[in-house]
Amino acid sequence: MLIAFSRSPAPYVLVICAGLILLLSMGMRNTFGLFLQPMSLDLQLPREVYSLAIAIQMIAWGVGQPIFGGLADRYGAARIAVLGGLLYAGGLLLMANATGPWALHGGAGVLVGLGVSAAGFAVVLGPVGRAFPPEKRSMALGIASAGGSSGQLFMAPIGGALIDGMGWASSLLVMAVIAALIIPLALGVRGKSTADSSSANSLGEALSEASRHSGYWLLCGGFFVCGFHVTFIATHLPPFLSDHNLPPMLAATAIGMIGFFNILGTLASGWLGGKYRQKYVLSYFYLARAIIIAGFLVFPVTQTSVLIFASLIGFLWLGTVPLTSGLVAQVFGPRYLGTLFGIVFFSHQIGGFLGAWLGGYVFDVTGSYDQVWLIAVALGVLAAILHWPIADSPIQRQTRSADKV
Repeated sequence: MLIAFSRSPAPYVLVICAGLILLLSMGMRNTFGLFLQPMSLDLQLPREVYSLAIAIQMIAWGVGQPIFGGLADRYGAARIAVLGGLLYAGGLLLMANATGPWALHGGAGVLVGLGVSAAGFAVVLGPVGRAFPPEKRSMALGIASAGGSSGQLFMAPIGGALIDGMGWASSLLVMAVIAALIIPLALGVRGKSTADSSSANSLGEALSEASRHSGYWLLCGGFFVCGFHVTFIATHLPPFLSDHNLPPMLAATAIGMIGFFNILGTLASGWLGGKYRQKYVLSYFYLARAIIIAGFLVFPVTQTSVLIFASLIGFLWLGTVPLTSGLVAQVFGPRYLGTLFGIVFFSHQIGGFLGAWLGGYVFDVTGSYDQVWLIAVALGVLAAILHWPIADSPIQRQTRSADKV
């Protein structure tokens, strides 16, 4: 078994299996907004309780990313992804049997958060980034990341149909079985990181380089905004539409539309990242998000405007992932990509925590999401500004040159 886990599969197998794992982990995670209203009503809980569970999930996911990414760099992504599948399924089972806040916070929050972290971007994109040369890396990361987009496309309508047909509790049991499919897929991302000339000699050196690099902190700041945007929208768009007396299935359709256009946008971002400087593409992506969200606020909320919004925001949804991870690999090398991108992703999850919790809190206090939408617009502009000055040249390691003299 140790030998099987240590051998790396062919690069195309890595991309396919990484994409399928993300399809399941991200796809199911992005349907959680559909459960907010039925679970809150059935359990007689305010929306803030469920929102806090999703916020806890964001933090657990974020804390776990650099840890699981580092373990994957050291011991191989397969073992960590197996653990992710087990945690994910366990969290959904606990969530399905929830009778109060503790099960929501422990199941949907802690266990699912750790599960999606161990079977998430930092873990599975690490071996993908190491399997391809720099000129092909951005596109490979884009294709694998598109798996998460595909999951949203498929799982949103499935989740909506399950809730309508079976109720939320039985739907979560079915999703727990689906989450367990991550375990056999993990074999397709096996393999450890190896030394290469473009990366630091050790993890400590890599962390030291990143901590002194201003661009790394700017990436963290920009990814914070990404987390705020996608978590707020995924969690609170369904109840926002319900508050406007729109049909319940419109929310599932909108989440599915986000997923469909997310596939196109993620593939496009991977291609653009290989053709243009990735930091500039990121700036334009975030500025476009701000404009699209502002436009959604200006026009009346109708079925047509919702579908247009979902299509446009979906194109920009996860396109930041291959660009951000690609920038980390470009500057610091691919060997410790799991750890370094995991830390950047932690900032994403802090933003996600605020997006999920603040949405529920502001609604309970004001009866409206308007203030949070406006914050999302302002943060999009800020992220566009942050990415522009990033120094994106590969690290020059003078110590190595001195060793050769």
